[in-house]
Amino acid sequence: MTTNSQQKNYTVPIIMMILLFGMISFVTNLAAPMGVVLKNQFQVTNFLGMLGNAANFIAYACMGIPGGILLQRVGYKKTALIAIAIGFVGVGIQYLSGYASQETAFAVYLCGAFVAGFSMCLLNTVVNPMLNTLGGGGNKGNQLIQVGGSFNSVMGTFTPMFVGVLIGEVAKSRITDIFPVMYIAMGVFATVFVVLSLVNIPEPNAEKSAEPLGRLLSGALKFRHFVLGAIAIFVYVGVEVGTPATMNLFLADPNAGGVNAATAGFVAGTYWFLMLIGRLIGASIGSKVSSKTMLGTTSLVGLILVSCAIFSPINSSIPLPVLQADATGTLSFGLAEVPINAMFLVLIGFCTSIMWGGIFNLAVEGLGKYLAAASGIFMVLVCGGGILPAFQNYIADIAGYMTSYWVVFAGLAYLLYYALVGSKNVNKDIPVE
Repeated sequence: MTTNSQQKNYTVPIIMMILLFGMISFVTNLAAPMGVVLKNQFQVTNFLGMLGNAANFIAYACMGIPGGILLQRVGYKKTALIAIAIGFVGVGIQYLSGYASQETAFAVYLCGAFVAGFSMCLLNTVVNPMLNTLGGGGNKGNQLIQVGGSFNSVMGTFTPMFVGVLIGEVAKSRITDIFPVMYIAMGVFATVFVVLSLVNIPEPNAEKSAEPLGRLLSGALKFRHFVLGAIAIFVYVGVEVGTPATMNLFLADPNAGGVNAATAGFVAGTYWFLMLIGRLIGASIGSKVSSKTMLGTTSLVGLILVSCAIFSPINSSIPLPVLQADATGTLSFGLAEVPINAMFLVLIGFCTSIMWGGIFNLAVEGLGKYLAAASGIFMVLVCGGGILPAFQNYIADIAGYMTSYWVVFAGLAYLLYYALVGSKNVNKDIPVE
C-alpha cells in the first residue's frame, strides 16, 4: 500500500518533469525561427538573425561544468528549481524586448536568449535522473525517460510551426507577434516551480568522487576517442540545429524560397517530426545494431541528402504535405510547392535523430570513473548548436543559402570519420578504476 501511495503521489511531479523535458525543446527551438523575426524587424543579415540561437547555446559553454558543481552541492530538486526560475527570467527578458525601443530591443532579446540558455543547460542535467528516480528506476524509470524524450521531440516539431503561424507576413514580423509562445513558456515554468517546491520527491543519488574535479576532467581528456567524440558532439548539435534553421530562413526569404512564414515553419517542423520518428525507430533496433553502425550509416545517408540539396536547382519545386496559409492568413492542410532542396534537407531529420546517443555511447566507452566528468564536457560542447549555425548563416550571407550547406556537409563528413575511425579506444592502458 505504501509503494502504491508513493507512486500516486509522484504522478504530479512526473507530469511536471515531462513538461520540463518538453520545455527544453520548446525554448531552445524558439531561438532559430525567431531569426526570421529578428532579420526582418531589425533589417539585419542572416548571421545576425541567428545570434539569438547562438546566445542560447553559448550559455552551455559557460554553464556546463558549473552546473555539475551546483548539482553536487545543492542536489537535483534545488537545481531544478533554480533552473526553472532562471528559465522564467530568461523568457521574461525576451518578452520585455518586445516593449524596448527599436535601438535596444535586439540587445535585450539576445540577453534573454543567453539567460534562457543557462536554464536549458541546468535542466538537461536534471530531468533524466529525476524522471528515472520518480519512476523507481529500472524499466519503469527508463520508460518515463522515453516518454519525456518523445514529448521533447513533439515540442521541437510544434515550436517552428507555431512561430510560423504567429509571424504572418514575414516583412512585417515583430517580436510582439511571438508573445503567445512566451506566455506559454512563462506559464509552464511558473506552474512547475510552484508544484515542485511544494511536493516531496526522492533525490537521485549523485555519485561523488574522492578525486578533484580538475583531475577527473584532465583524465577524461587523455582518451583520444573521447576527445574526438566531444568534438563530434559539438559538430552534431551544429548540424542538427543548422539544417532546419537555415532552411527556415531560406524558405521564408522572398528572394530565395519565396514561401510564407507559416509554410516555412511547418516545413522546418516536419524535420523535427522526422527526428521523432527516427528516434522511435532507433530505440526499437538499438539492441540489435551497434552505435558505430548506426552513426556511420546515418552520417553517410546525410551526406548524400545534403549533396542533393546543394546541387539541386532552387527553381525546381516539389509538393510537400504541410499546413499552409493563403493570402488572407487562412490556414489549411495540403500540398505546398517548395523548392526540392527543402525536401532533401527535411529528410536529414531521420539521420540526425539517433546521432546523439550513438556519439555519446562511443565516446564514453571504457572511461570508468571519468564518465561523470566526461558528461560535463559534453554539455559544454553543446554550444556547437549556436556557433556552427551562426557560421553557416555568415556563409549564406556571402555566398547563398545552398552554398552554406557545405558547413553541414563538412560536419557530417567528420561524423562519418568518427564512426569509422575516431571512435576506436586506443588508450586502454589508462587505469579507470
